[in-house]
Amino acid sequence: MSYEFFIAKRYLMSKRRTGFISLISYFSIAGVAIGVAALIIVLSVMNGFETEVRSRIIGSDAHIRVGTFHEEGIEVADSVDAKIRGIPHVVGVSYYIMDKGLMRRGNRTEGVIVRGIDLETVGQVSDLPKMIVWGGMHLGRIDVTGKENLPGLIVGKYLADRLYCTLGDTVVLFSPGDAGPFGQPRAKQFHVSGVFETGLYEYDDVFAYIAIPEAQDLFRMPGLVTGLEIKLDDMDQAEQVKNEINARLGPPYFPRTWYEMHRNLFNWMKIEKWAGFVILSLIVMVAAFNIISSLIMVVLEKKKEIGILKSMGATSAGIRRIFLYEGLAVGIVGTVSGVLLGWSLCEIQIKYRILSLPPDIYFISELPILMKTGDFVMIATAALLLCFLASVYPAHKASSLVPVEAIRYE
Repeated sequence: MSYEFFIAKRYLMSKRRTGFISLISYFSIAGVAIGVAALIIVLSVMNGFETEVRSRIIGSDAHIRVGTFHEEGIEVADSVDAKIRGIPHVVGVSYYIMDKGLMRRGNRTEGVIVRGIDLETVGQVSDLPKMIVWGGMHLGRIDVTGKENLPGLIVGKYLADRLYCTLGDTVVLFSPGDAGPFGQPRAKQFHVSGVFETGLYEYDDVFAYIAIPEAQDLFRMPGLVTGLEIKLDDMDQAEQVKNEINARLGPPYFPRTWYEMHRNLFNWMKIEKWAGFVILSLIVMVAAFNIISSLIMVVLEKKKEIGILKSMGATSAGIRRIFLYEGLAVGIVGTVSGVLLGWSLCEIQIKYRILSLPPDIYFISELPILMKTGDFVMIATAALLLCFLASVYPAHKASSLVPVEAIRYE
């Protein structure tokens, strides 16, 4: 053990003549611990929310969509499907049609996004079948009125609430962008066969699903679809698979990954996470200022001892290391305590779910937590770096003391 480390340890653990200095040191340790714990908890909560949102968006959507430039449509051909299925990591492919429309029930009309889906393959790329809360995936024609067969339609929970419709009700879909010869929009009647809930208001409030043949008839797309939806065994391979699709298909096909389709949302969540990290780091900075104050007081209190050490041959670099070690010791103890505190509180929430959320407002019933090793390393490194920087000035002041001036009046 070097003498610098030995003396720093004695200075840190000894009872000082001025007890207020020790109190500031304890406050510094507590401040670092609280700041580190707060950072761990907040980043873990943000990770949890991001994972929940991502899983629900990806669960109700595909990992990759393949369309065409200017949305000219794709002919339903098995050759395109076969080329995509042969790409590594692809586990599901399904055709789809998507366009805007209007839905009317009685005297109420709402704007909707209509999606035509293939019942046989939609389960390969989407969790929609698992999200049905009433009814089922019945999009075929059934006898509703006793006089005519109407195709089925699956509607989002909040959209159904706004239209006051329930299972078995008859609704009318309009294609306003495809007017007839006299300017009237094309319309088709459907019966509500199912209601789905993804947990995301933006989806549950605007989406309605119908069968692809009905969508082709409604939007006048005979033999065409808007594109293909693709599911991967690893969503993080989406960019690699997209490049392979471009290489195999080429123009006019235009693949987009899940991240590109929701770029604004995920970028906003990333910015929010880093902004929270920077703001909460101010707590650690306050503790760092306490470290500066306590070390400067220690320098003033130990002025005679520093002078004696330098007169006995201790170098300025050695004196500087003594106080750097002392500041780092405060940082290490506070950081380790904060990591243990933050980890413990997160584990308690994961296991016992103490903090709950109203499920009628949020799409989850408890505060989500997801701890990542990288966040722990980043937070601990930032805290130790701040504590080290806070020790530099007091250490420099101590090392610059002149021995004769330090012990002249002692």
